[in-house]
Amino acid sequence: MIKAAVIGVGSMGRHHARVYNELEEAELVAVADADPDRAAKIARRYKVRPYTDYREMLERERPDLVSIAVPTQFHHRVTLEVIERGMHLLIEKPIASTVEEARDIIRRADERGLKLAVGHVERFNPAVIELKRRLEQGELGKVFLAHARRLGPFPERVRDMGVVIDLATHDLDVMCYLLGSEVERVYAETTRRIHTQYEDLLSGLLRFKNGAIGVLDVNRLTPTKIRELTLTGERGMFVVNYLTQDLYFYENDYAAGGWENLGILKGVGEGNMIRLRIEKKEPLRVELESFVKAVANDGRPLVGGEDGLRALVLAKQLVESGRSGRVVEIGVVYR
Repeated sequence: MIKAAVIGVGSMGRHHARVYNELEEAELVAVADADPDRAAKIARRYKVRPYTDYREMLERERPDLVSIAVPTQFHHRVTLEVIERGMHLLIEKPIASTVEEARDIIRRADERGLKLAVGHVERFNPAVIELKRRLEQGELGKVFLAHARRLGPFPERVRDMGVVIDLATHDLDVMCYLLGSEVERVYAETTRRIHTQYEDLLSGLLRFKNGAIGVLDVNRLTPTKIRELTLTGERGMFVVNYLTQDLYFYENDYAAGGWENLGILKGVGEGNMIRLRIEKKEPLRVELESFVKAVANDGRPLVGGEDGLRALVLAKQLVESGRSGRVVEIGVVYR
């Protein structure tokens, strides 16, 4: 039985506590939060011990793994305390406030031989998992375009970052994962309409090394929640609805007999639309099950520190592009 603890049981961390409590392979032993009432409430719900000092919790409970769901500005500080005590860790995204802090976290975890996962939960959406499987089987052929829409109203809970770091990092991670390619340059337009310090709207362009184009449409200004990804390629278009976990395939009728025999100039024709069967599961549960299994079996987390670092690097470059109005070439080494 893997002993688990959660540091920070606010809007996201409380769900980590719930899932660990439900998993057969894990035992939730304690939670910590700077707000004593919040810590006590979650602890009572799951019959575990509450702490306001996470360091005391780590010393007394000695968990095997820890979920860190504190505000991003505290990720580095809290993470180093966990690593120092030799505990495996999952950090809610983004991995850190700065690229330098992210690299330091990765280096220190590697030196101690610890499992480090980053909470890019969309990677564990069953529709994304199925899409990845179908892409690997070549069902779309060459991918031309990835277009992400992540829109919704302004949330009260987020005040320490803009939409690029908070929201677009999800899509940056998923696009790199699905396309299997690195980004070579980015361009962004950002604006601030409601938030007093950070951007609340992003229109971004990505050029991948394999020739695919990525489009990011992200904001906190839309009065309805939309979470959607489309991939357009030789054989048609896949559409993922993250919220409903639906996956659709729109067939390119011209490619039905084999794209290589048709020639690109023959164009695109509207074919069948297929709603693919997906077994729906809570992505966070799938994520934490995967992490617990990696710890128990000495495996590699599906979304590791390097993945979190890459998403953060790309997000920072998009912010810089939006600030400067220039195309930014990605020449960074992620390690």
